Amino acid sequence: MRTFLTVFFKEILDNIRDRRTLTSALIMGPIFGPVLFAFVINMSIDRALDDAENMMELPVIGEQHAPNLMRFLESRNIDIIAGPAEPDGAAEAVKSGAHDVVLVVPAEFGEQLADTIPARVALYSDEANSQGEKEARRARNALQAYNQQLAAIRLSARGINPRVLSPINVDDIDVSTPSGRSAMLLGMMSYFFIFALLMGGMYLAIDTTAGERERGSLEPLLSLPVTRGQLILGKIMAACVFMAASLLLSLLSFYVVLKFMPLEKLGMTPNFGLPVVAAAFFLLLPFILLGASLMTLVASFTKSYKEAQTWLSAVLIAPTLPILIVSILTLRPQLEFMFVPSLSQHLILVDMVKNEPLNGLHIAISVVSTLAIGVLLTWVCARLYRREGLLG
Repeated sequence: MRTFLTVFFKEILDNIRDRRTLTSALIMGPIFGPVLFAFVINMSIDRALDDAENMMELPVIGEQHAPNLMRFLESRNIDIIAGPAEPDGAAEAVKSGAHDVVLVVPAEFGEQLADTIPARVALYSDEANSQGEKEARRARNALQAYNQQLAAIRLSARGINPRVLSPINVDDIDVSTPSGRSAMLLGMMSYFFIFALLMGGMYLAIDTTAGERERGSLEPLLSLPVTRGQLILGKIMAACVFMAASLLLSLLSFYVVLKFMPLEKLGMTPNFGLPVVAAAFFLLLPFILLGASLMTLVASFTKSYKEAQTWLSAVLIAPTLPILIVSILTLRPQLEFMFVPSLSQHLILVDMVKNEPLNGLHIAISVVSTLAIGVLLTWVCARLYRREGLLG
């Protein structure tokens, strides 16, 4: 145990002395990610709320042909402005970016309405322009509302109740909770947590394997009265310490930044208090050993620091792929998913954020299976460190 602790503290002190590596491992990953996430989400929420409340400018060609329609649009917080001089210039104005959307009202609009013929208007927009498409959707909804209002007036003038066109009323009953709705937006937090903890130990895993081989310090180290099993175990445990620190910083960073995100304006209340932070830390703790042993194993086969960085970049992506797939498919927790590391932690963490009852069996399988794979990879590392070709 004394020999193991000597190697353990030696690797920790060496990593602490490298300030640039320490900054990348404990600041860029666990802190920069949550801050960037909060900034993007805050900006998206502010833009969504502003788009719904602010006055929208709508360029119109031929507004004189539909004065009632123009007044209706103005009542919907839409400011009518002059569009291109000619109707043929509407498409070019949208393509060039001069206007995001242009409404064209033909001269026969009034006559068609008077003759109860469906009157046509043209709404030019560019679906490839996200901002322009939002304005087009808002204008389209306003035109649809005016269309329904005219239809109701026509039916009433003929003595027909407009409700006959709606034989079925559908009551939308939302059974989601504010915490459940927040999971739609915050379900990707586990991606940041896993990425942060892997980043916390990646540089140490590289430096203690490929780095030492490249510097030529591995051979003197192996000549010391330390078994290779104790040596590799000390290196892996040292990486685990920095990965745990990185994970804790990432969890606390999200806990802080969520307080500055106006999710309640969208009817969302994430369940991410300090008890959930602690539970998430212990849930992801077994994955730390798996990640440290996996990165050490991959880096031990490389011959240089740069080569190890290349291979470990792929290792950083691999555990997050199941999370991306499940997030796209919106799959619910199932027993067989709990045997897949990173995926099981993600699904359980989403249930935590949604404040739903947790399945004890799922948690037990996730912890035991992840820990078992981590122990197995650690044993493989110890076995591989006995090979004579380790020095390159």
